[in-house]
Amino acid sequence: MTSIHHLRPLFLFVLLASLRCGNGAKTLTRIHRALRRHCSVRTPQSQSSLLPHSLRGLSLDPVSGAAAAAAAAAAGYGGGAEGFCSAEPSSECSGGQPLYWKVTHPTLAPTHLQDLPGFTRSVLKRDHALITPESHVFGPLPDWINTLGAYLISPAIGAHFTMYLANMQDGSKSALPPKDVERLVFVLQGSISLTVGTGTTHSLLVDSYAYLPANTKHSMISDEPTTVVIFERRYSAIEDSHPDLIVGSTDKQPLLETLGEVFQLRKLLPTSLSYDFNIHIMDFQPGEYLNVKEVHYNQHGLLLLEGQGIYRLGESWYPVQAGDTIWMAPFVPQWYAALGKTRTRYLLYKDVNRNPLI
Repeated sequence: MTSIHHLRPLFLFVLLASLRCGNGAKTLTRIHRALRRHCSVRTPQSQSSLLPHSLRGLSLDPVSGAAAAAAAAAAGYGGGAEGFCSAEPSSECSGGQPLYWKVTHPTLAPTHLQDLPGFTRSVLKRDHALITPESHVFGPLPDWINTLGAYLISPAIGAHFTMYLANMQDGSKSALPPKDVERLVFVLQGSISLTVGTGTTHSLLVDSYAYLPANTKHSMISDEPTTVVIFERRYSAIEDSHPDLIVGSTDKQPLLETLGEVFQLRKLLPTSLSYDFNIHIMDFQPGEYLNVKEVHYNQHGLLLLEGQGIYRLGESWYPVQAGDTIWMAPFVPQWYAALGKTRTRYLLYKDVNRNPLI
């Protein structure tokens, strides 16, 4: 009998195309019938049984998030064994790979479209953007030494901050940001030595970060292949309030209470008024999703560090995976559901502590 692994790429292609056209639920039913005829697998008795327990009971309307989630699950978007079986949640990297290795060694999703000329999942709209790894363009960063960078988010699309990747090598050295611009650096691969002022040096490994207040003299050097993601914005000063230099790591930050939500939350910066933005680290287990369908004045810049799922932005629903970047403009409706067999972790920029009128 035909293995579901051989049919899965075709199913996913048809499902994603159907979802864009608004008939995903109908296509899901047809594929369910086809599986029962042609595959020697045990299939579910209803569309809702394709969903994780925490997603069941949601409407399978063609334009709903549950339809997108069910479609991706039915096509085996998360990979795994034959059939529609789920696995226990896990935060372990498969094959002993380093943490966040899928960000620095990304693949296209779906993988069977890797060789399709002109294909990209990247999308730019008025109120959001999805920037996927196959569309990254790297070039020399101004005044940096032996470093290539790719700007993922910038004011050119309406953002008030920049977000970019910097690929450093042995002998690479950073430059300073413009005057009055603050910077946060997060290490995705390798390591850097951060020197602040005239002498204090910090070693930053994977999952470590540094916040550098505006006009702080500093330099970063590397002696191995290293990838960092950097956020920069012009500091919005308030009287008698000055942020401090911060060096830390994700695992040292406490888990914070998230009322009404199931995800785990850490914040990399203090919540005091001195800081005009924060970086959130958010973890979801497979099947977990945001309860609040968020609409707010804050902007977001998101980098998916681990896992995969469905992200709603406005009236669009996007399959996303590790390595993808998302920009969210003020008041764009947003929602996320985690799929696959491993946890989702993403890093999220959010402007805070300032009056929107200023």
